[in-house]
Amino acid sequence: MSTALVTDSTAYLPAGALDGLPVHVVPLHVVIGGREHREGLDVGAGEVATALRSFTPVSTSRPAPAAFLEAYEEAARAGADSVVSVHISGELSSTVGGAELAAGQSPVPVTVVDSRALGMVMGHAVLAGATAARDGASAEDVTRLVRDTCAGATVVFYVDTLEYLRRGGRIGRAGALLGSALSIKPILGLRDGQIVPLERVRTSSRAIARLEELAVEAAEAALAGGAPGVDLAVHHLDSAERAERLAERLGSRLPGSPVGVVELGAVVGAHVGPGTLAVAVVPRPAG
Repeated sequence: MSTALVTDSTAYLPAGALDGLPVHVVPLHVVIGGREHREGLDVGAGEVATALRSFTPVSTSRPAPAAFLEAYEEAARAGADSVVSVHISGELSSTVGGAELAAGQSPVPVTVVDSRALGMVMGHAVLAGATAARDGASAEDVTRLVRDTCAGATVVFYVDTLEYLRRGGRIGRAGALLGSALSIKPILGLRDGQIVPLERVRTSSRAIARLEELAVEAAEAALAGGAPGVDLAVHHLDSAERAERLAERLGSRLPGSPVGVVELGAVVGAHVGPGTLAVAVVPRPAG
Protein backbone atom coordinates (compact mmCIF):
# COMPACT_ATOMS: atom_id res chain seq x y z
CA MET A 1 0.00 0.00 0.00
CA SER A 2 1.22 3.54 -0.75
CA THR A 3 -0.26 6.91 0.11
CA ALA A 4 0.10 10.14 -1.85
CA LEU A 5 -0.70 13.65 -0.69
CA VAL A 6 -2.49 16.40 -2.56
CA THR A 7 -2.44 19.99 -1.36
CA ASP A 8 -3.13 23.41 -2.82
CA SER A 9 -0.89 26.31 -3.72
CA THR A 10 -1.56 28.20 -0.46
CA ALA A 11 0.82 25.83 1.35
CA TYR A 12 3.56 28.06 -0.15
CA LEU A 13 6.17 25.34 -0.04
CA PRO A 14 9.61 26.56 -1.10
CA ALA A 15 11.00 25.40 -4.44
CA GLY A 16 12.54 21.97 -4.16
CA ALA A 17 10.89 21.13 -0.84
CA LEU A 18 8.80 18.36 -2.41
CA ASP A 19 11.58 16.71 -4.40
CA GLY A 20 11.27 12.95 -4.05
CA LEU A 21 8.03 13.15 -2.07
CA PRO A 22 4.59 11.89 -3.19
CA VAL A 23 2.84 15.27 -3.29
CA HIS A 24 0.67 16.88 -5.97
CA VAL A 25 -0.11 20.63 -5.76
CA VAL A 26 -3.34 22.08 -7.18
CA PRO A 27 -3.16 25.84 -7.87
CA LEU A 28 -5.85 28.21 -6.65
CA HIS A 29 -6.95 31.02 -8.96
CA VAL A 30 -6.47 34.79 -8.84
CA VAL A 31 -8.48 37.25 -10.93
CA ILE A 32 -6.69 40.53 -11.65
CA GLY A 33 -8.55 43.17 -13.59
CA GLY A 34 -10.99 40.55 -14.89
CA ARG A 35 -8.33 38.07 -16.07
CA GLU A 36 -8.01 34.72 -14.31
CA HIS A 37 -4.60 33.24 -13.43
CA ARG A 38 -3.34 30.13 -11.66
CA GLU A 39 -1.32 30.84 -8.54
CA GLY A 40 2.32 29.94 -8.88
CA LEU A 41 1.99 29.22 -12.60
CA ASP A 42 0.55 32.28 -14.30
CA VAL A 43 0.83 34.87 -11.53
CA GLY A 44 3.02 35.58 -8.53
CA ALA A 45 3.00 37.74 -5.45
CA GLY A 46 4.65 40.69 -7.16
CA GLU A 47 1.87 41.10 -9.72
CA VAL A 48 -0.74 41.02 -6.97
CA ALA A 49 1.09 43.59 -4.84
CA THR A 50 1.37 45.90 -7.85
CA ALA A 51 -2.31 45.48 -8.70
CA LEU A 52 -3.41 46.19 -5.13
CA ARG A 53 -1.31 49.33 -4.93
CA SER A 54 -2.77 50.58 -8.20
CA PHE A 55 -6.34 49.80 -7.06
CA THR A 56 -6.81 47.21 -9.82
CA PRO A 57 -9.62 44.81 -8.79
CA VAL A 58 -8.23 41.54 -7.40
CA SER A 59 -10.24 38.51 -6.32
CA THR A 60 -9.60 34.81 -5.75
CA SER A 61 -11.39 31.53 -6.43
CA ARG A 62 -10.97 27.84 -5.79
CA PRO A 63 -10.09 25.41 -8.56
CA ALA A 64 -12.87 23.42 -10.18
CA PRO A 65 -13.42 19.95 -8.66
CA ALA A 66 -12.04 18.52 -11.91
CA ALA A 67 -8.60 19.90 -11.01
CA PHE A 68 -8.58 17.91 -7.78
CA LEU A 69 -9.88 14.82 -9.55
CA GLU A 70 -7.05 15.09 -12.05
CA ALA A 71 -4.55 15.19 -9.16
CA TYR A 72 -6.13 12.13 -7.54
CA GLU A 73 -6.06 10.26 -10.84
CA GLU A 74 -2.44 11.24 -11.39
CA ALA A 75 -1.55 9.91 -7.93
CA ALA A 76 -3.33 6.64 -8.71
CA ARG A 77 -1.47 6.30 -12.01
CA ALA A 78 1.80 6.78 -10.13
CA GLY A 79 0.93 3.80 -7.93
CA ALA A 80 -0.87 5.31 -4.92
CA ASP A 81 -3.56 3.20 -3.29
CA SER A 82 -4.90 6.13 -1.26
CA VAL A 83 -4.68 9.91 -1.08
CA VAL A 84 -4.65 12.40 1.80
CA SER A 85 -5.75 15.80 0.47
CA VAL A 86 -4.77 18.76 2.69
CA HIS A 87 -6.18 22.23 2.10
CA ILE A 88 -6.53 25.82 3.25
CA SER A 89 -8.96 26.50 6.08
CA GLY A 90 -12.59 26.05 5.10
CA GLU A 91 -13.34 29.26 7.02
CA LEU A 92 -11.26 31.20 4.50
CA SER A 93 -11.91 29.37 1.23
CA SER A 94 -14.28 26.87 -0.37
CA THR A 95 -11.31 24.83 -1.59
CA VAL A 96 -12.07 21.96 0.80
CA GLY A 97 -15.54 21.67 -0.73
CA GLY A 98 -14.11 21.27 -4.21
CA ALA A 99 -11.74 18.57 -2.98
CA GLU A 100 -14.58 16.73 -1.29
CA LEU A 101 -16.67 16.77 -4.46
CA ALA A 102 -13.78 15.31 -6.43
CA ALA A 103 -13.03 12.71 -3.77
CA GLY A 104 -16.34 11.01 -4.51
CA GLN A 105 -15.19 10.30 -8.08
CA SER A 106 -11.60 9.34 -7.31
CA PRO A 107 -10.33 5.92 -8.45
CA VAL A 108 -8.67 5.49 -5.01
CA PRO A 109 -9.91 6.41 -1.51
CA VAL A 110 -9.33 10.07 -0.59
CA THR A 111 -9.30 11.58 2.90
CA VAL A 112 -9.84 15.36 2.70
CA VAL A 113 -8.27 17.32 5.56
CA ASP A 114 -9.32 20.88 6.38
CA SER A 115 -6.04 22.21 7.78
CA ARG A 116 -7.82 25.07 9.56
CA ALA A 117 -4.70 26.97 8.54
CA LEU A 118 -2.69 28.20 5.55
CA GLY A 119 0.86 28.90 4.47
CA MET A 120 3.71 26.98 6.02
CA VAL A 121 1.54 25.49 8.75
CA MET A 122 -0.01 23.53 5.93
CA GLY A 123 3.36 23.26 4.25
CA HIS A 124 5.10 21.68 7.23
CA ALA A 125 2.14 19.36 7.81
CA VAL A 126 2.26 18.22 4.18
CA LEU A 127 6.02 17.70 4.34
CA ALA A 128 5.71 15.65 7.53
CA GLY A 129 2.87 13.58 6.09
CA ALA A 130 4.62 13.03 2.77
CA THR A 131 7.84 11.95 4.46
CA ALA A 132 5.90 9.46 6.56
CA ALA A 133 4.03 8.22 3.47
CA ARG A 134 7.29 7.75 1.59
CA ASP A 135 8.54 5.67 4.49
CA GLY A 136 5.48 3.41 4.37
CA ALA A 137 2.99 4.98 6.80
CA SER A 138 -0.67 4.14 6.26
CA ALA A 139 -3.21 6.72 5.10
CA GLU A 140 -4.68 6.74 8.61
CA ASP A 141 -1.30 7.47 10.18
CA VAL A 142 -0.51 10.15 7.60
CA THR A 143 -3.88 11.81 8.22
CA ARG A 144 -3.34 11.78 11.98
CA LEU A 145 0.14 13.28 11.60
CA VAL A 146 -1.11 16.04 9.31
CA ARG A 147 -3.97 16.94 11.63
CA ASP A 148 -1.81 16.89 14.74
CA THR A 149 0.80 19.11 13.07
CA CYS A 150 -1.79 21.68 12.03
CA ALA A 151 -3.62 21.62 15.36
CA GLY A 152 -0.46 22.29 17.34
CA ALA A 153 0.66 25.27 15.26
CA THR A 154 0.40 29.00 15.94
CA VAL A 155 0.05 31.76 13.33
CA VAL A 156 0.40 35.46 14.16
CA PHE A 157 0.49 38.25 11.63
CA TYR A 158 0.54 41.98 11.10
CA VAL A 159 -1.14 43.85 8.25
CA ASP A 160 -0.55 47.45 7.27
CA THR A 161 -4.31 47.87 6.78
CA LEU A 162 -7.44 45.78 7.32
CA GLU A 163 -8.90 47.10 4.06
CA TYR A 164 -7.86 44.15 1.90
CA LEU A 165 -9.28 41.62 4.36
CA ARG A 166 -12.51 43.62 4.44
CA ARG A 167 -12.77 43.74 0.64
CA GLY A 168 -12.24 40.00 0.33
CA GLY A 169 -14.71 39.10 3.07
CA ARG A 170 -12.07 37.18 5.07
CA ILE A 171 -11.88 39.55 8.02
CA GLY A 172 -13.86 37.41 10.50
CA ARG A 173 -13.89 38.64 14.08
CA ALA A 174 -11.10 41.08 13.25
CA GLY A 175 -13.84 43.21 11.70
CA ALA A 176 -14.39 44.64 15.17
CA LEU A 177 -11.18 46.61 14.65
CA LEU A 178 -12.37 48.40 11.52
CA GLY A 179 -13.65 51.39 13.47
CA SER A 180 -10.30 51.90 15.22
CA ALA A 181 -8.19 54.96 14.63
CA LEU A 182 -6.01 54.77 11.55
CA SER A 183 -2.92 54.87 13.75
CA ILE A 184 -3.78 51.51 15.31
CA LYS A 185 -1.79 48.58 13.88
CA PRO A 186 -3.55 45.23 14.36
CA ILE A 187 -1.90 41.97 15.31
CA LEU A 188 -4.05 39.09 14.16
CA GLY A 189 -4.02 35.34 14.53
CA LEU A 190 -5.66 32.17 13.27
CA ARG A 191 -7.85 30.27 15.70
CA ASP A 192 -9.89 27.31 14.57
CA GLY A 193 -9.34 28.42 11.01
CA GLN A 194 -10.65 31.96 11.47
CA ILE A 195 -8.86 35.30 11.55
CA VAL A 196 -9.14 36.80 15.02
CA PRO A 197 -7.80 40.01 16.59
CA LEU A 198 -5.06 39.52 19.17
CA GLU A 199 -3.68 42.94 20.03
CA ARG A 200 -3.53 46.54 18.88
CA VAL A 201 -0.39 48.63 18.90
CA ARG A 202 0.35 52.12 17.62
CA THR A 203 3.23 51.70 15.22
CA SER A 204 4.41 49.14 12.71
CA SER A 205 7.76 48.77 14.50
CA ARG A 206 6.00 47.91 17.75
CA ALA A 207 3.73 45.51 15.91
CA ILE A 208 6.69 43.64 14.41
CA ALA A 209 8.42 43.53 17.80
CA ARG A 210 5.27 42.09 19.32
CA LEU A 211 5.05 39.50 16.52
CA GLU A 212 8.55 38.40 17.50
CA GLU A 213 7.59 38.08 21.17
CA LEU A 214 4.43 36.10 20.44
CA ALA A 215 6.30 33.73 18.14
CA VAL A 216 9.06 33.14 20.70
CA GLU A 217 6.48 32.54 23.43
CA ALA A 218 4.64 29.99 21.27
CA ALA A 219 7.84 28.16 20.36
CA GLU A 220 9.13 28.06 23.94
CA ALA A 221 5.77 26.82 25.21
CA ALA A 222 5.76 24.02 22.64
CA LEU A 223 9.27 22.92 23.57
CA ALA A 224 8.46 23.08 27.27
CA GLY A 225 5.38 20.97 26.57
CA GLY A 226 7.44 18.16 25.10
CA ALA A 227 7.59 18.92 21.38
CA PRO A 228 10.77 17.37 19.98
CA GLY A 229 11.40 20.46 17.86
CA VAL A 230 9.79 23.54 16.35
CA ASP A 231 9.90 24.86 12.79
CA LEU A 232 9.21 28.52 12.06
CA ALA A 233 8.43 30.37 8.87
CA VAL A 234 8.30 34.12 8.35
CA HIS A 235 5.83 35.00 5.61
CA HIS A 236 5.60 38.38 3.94
CA LEU A 237 4.15 40.16 0.94
CA ASP A 238 6.50 42.60 -0.76
CA SER A 239 8.41 43.16 2.48
CA ALA A 240 11.47 40.95 2.13
CA GLU A 241 13.92 43.07 4.13
CA ARG A 242 11.68 43.28 7.19
CA ALA A 243 11.00 39.54 6.93
CA GLU A 244 14.70 38.69 6.78
CA ARG A 245 15.47 40.88 9.81
CA LEU A 246 12.63 39.27 11.77
CA ALA A 247 13.83 35.78 10.81
CA GLU A 248 17.36 36.62 11.96
CA ARG A 249 16.12 37.79 15.35
CA LEU A 250 13.95 34.71 15.78
CA GLY A 251 16.86 32.47 14.84
CA SER A 252 19.12 34.08 17.41
CA ARG A 253 16.51 33.73 20.16
CA LEU A 254 15.52 30.16 19.27
CA PRO A 255 18.76 28.33 18.48
CA GLY A 256 18.07 24.88 17.09
CA SER A 257 14.70 25.85 15.63
CA PRO A 258 14.89 26.35 11.84
CA VAL A 259 13.46 29.65 10.59
CA GLY A 260 12.60 30.03 6.91
CA VAL A 261 11.48 33.10 4.97
CA VAL A 262 8.70 32.44 2.45
CA GLU A 263 6.84 35.10 0.51
CA LEU A 264 3.08 34.78 0.54
CA GLY A 265 1.66 33.85 -2.82
CA ALA A 266 -0.91 35.65 -4.90
CA VAL A 267 -4.03 34.17 -3.28
CA VAL A 268 -3.36 34.98 0.37
CA GLY A 269 -1.50 38.13 -0.65
CA ALA A 270 -4.63 39.40 -2.37
CA HIS A 271 -6.46 39.36 0.96
CA VAL A 272 -3.81 40.69 3.34
CA GLY A 273 -2.07 43.26 1.15
CA PRO A 274 1.49 44.54 0.72
CA GLY A 275 3.55 44.99 3.86
CA THR A 276 2.09 41.98 5.65
CA LEU A 277 4.35 40.01 7.96
CA ALA A 278 3.38 36.68 9.51
CA VAL A 279 5.05 34.01 11.60
CA ALA A 280 4.03 30.35 11.57
CA VAL A 281 5.25 28.36 14.57
CA VAL A 282 4.90 24.64 13.92
CA PRO A 283 5.83 22.17 16.67
CA ARG A 284 6.80 18.71 15.52
CA PRO A 285 4.41 16.12 16.94
CA ALA A 286 5.90 13.84 19.57
CA GLY A 287 6.52 10.27 18.49
